[in-house]
Amino acid sequence: MESTTPDVITTRPVAHVIGGRADPNDDDWNTETATIRFDATQFAPEALAGLDAFSHVEVIFRFHRTSPDRVNTGARHPRGNPDWPLVGIFAQRGRDRPNLLGVSRCQLLSVNGLDVHVRGLDAIDGTPVLDLKPYMTEFGPQGEVTQPAWATDLMRHYY
Repeated sequence: MESTTPDVITTRPVAHVIGGRADPNDDDWNTETATIRFDATQFAPEALAGLDAFSHVEVIFRFHRTSPDRVNTGARHPRGNPDWPLVGIFAQRGRDRPNLLGVSRCQLLSVNGLDVHVRGLDAIDGTPVLDLKPYMTEFGPQGEVTQPAWATDLMRHYY
């Protein structure tokens, strides 16, 4: 029998971002370094064993400072710029998304105990991290990647 109520998924942060930016200002994220500190009540350092052999990690996090009343489920101009087209929330990567989830691929600098040091993480100090995965080339896109000109323009100074 099908349920008529939506699924509820409960997650618990595995880590938090320490340092880096205090405010979510766009652009120049590659100048930022931060630490992803894993929760010592849930994990021992062996949970990160071997991670230091990778150059990059993917971080899944929650936009914890975005108010739920700002969530956008329709279309908008990215960054409020009327020069860019009106596109749906799932055709952009803004923080005011329905589940307030962000994904970032950043450079892994080092691992020290339960601390993962990174560069270019576009999450701010205090951000709850839901998961972290090593980036493997084979998980990158297969075939040619295309995107509209407005997205290239938006990302010109992002990293």
